[in-house]
Amino acid sequence: MTASATNLGQGQVQTVKFVEGLRREAAQEPDPVHTGEIKKETQIIAIYGKGGIGKSFTLANLSYMMAQQGKKVLLIGCDPKSDTTSLLFGGKACPTIIETSSKKKLAGEAVAIGDVCFKRDGVYAMELGGPEVGRGCGGRGIIHGFETLEKLGFHEWGFDFVLLDFLGDVVCGGFGLPIARDMCQKVIVVASNDLQSLYVANNVCSAVEYFRKLGGNVGVAGVVINKDDGTGEAAAFASAVGIPILAAIPANEDIRRKSASYEIIGRPDGEWGSLFADLAQNVADAPPVRPTPMTQDGLLGLFSADIVGRNVVLEPATEFDMCGVTTITKPSLEVIYDAA
Repeated sequence: MTASATNLGQGQVQTVKFVEGLRREAAQEPDPVHTGEIKKETQIIAIYGKGGIGKSFTLANLSYMMAQQGKKVLLIGCDPKSDTTSLLFGGKACPTIIETSSKKKLAGEAVAIGDVCFKRDGVYAMELGGPEVGRGCGGRGIIHGFETLEKLGFHEWGFDFVLLDFLGDVVCGGFGLPIARDMCQKVIVVASNDLQSLYVANNVCSAVEYFRKLGGNVGVAGVVINKDDGTGEAAAFASAVGIPILAAIPANEDIRRKSASYEIIGRPDGEWGSLFADLAQNVADAPPVRPTPMTQDGLLGLFSADIVGRNVVLEPATEFDMCGVTTITKPSLEVIYDAA
């Protein structure tokens, strides 16, 4: 109890204790995520990108192609929207780990693999999920989800590839978990020829570089350019930060239409099969490299001035702008003594 609490009434003392307890709980770091040796040579790859850039589309088709090539693949959605597996399962919603765990806990039951992991044509997939808007922290939801996976034996599973789908434009700790705690070997960024998606990709590269300086081992395997219209900004970004282009998926009406209809296009015998076959091979072979993130001005330099407004001059606001009157600054009467 604090010294000030001794002079308070009993009810106030209980309130002080309660508040102090909450503060201690809030200050506690989450339990460390196990990063021990995995029994099988498994490539764990975290895929990041701006919301809506096409990560789920890319991953659904990539994982499907890998499975068709004879690889054992696990796809884990780590986005609170829980839409990573939608394309894979034809638009059907997959029960999330967080939602299922809560229901099972209330019923006094344990979560089983079959409650949260589902498969299609050799691809295994699950969604971590997240809280509803305003009802919790998405980052802590990610942490809780991985804790549940560990209880289910995550580090005992024998997959060739584990693909993790993460939002790149959310910066709280849970979404940076794979990079911060060496939970994956490499990162892939999905971007397009627009400033916002490249800003997110650059942020991810900055996070990788930051944790490398702290002794981390995660590197960036490369970038997938989605909806490539040929203008070249994403390719210039990849060159500037020193990472390879793993694939360039064109801005194509057939791809857009089939994706909107929840149709897999990453089939070996399909029109786009060779594109995703090459992507699968590049993802498997690409080494994790240490990127050289760009400055904000460097990013702006990838685009023409009329697009990003680099010719705009910042004009300082005045007191008159803010209040409608001009104030007179009067000298202070405060006496300031020099330090003894």
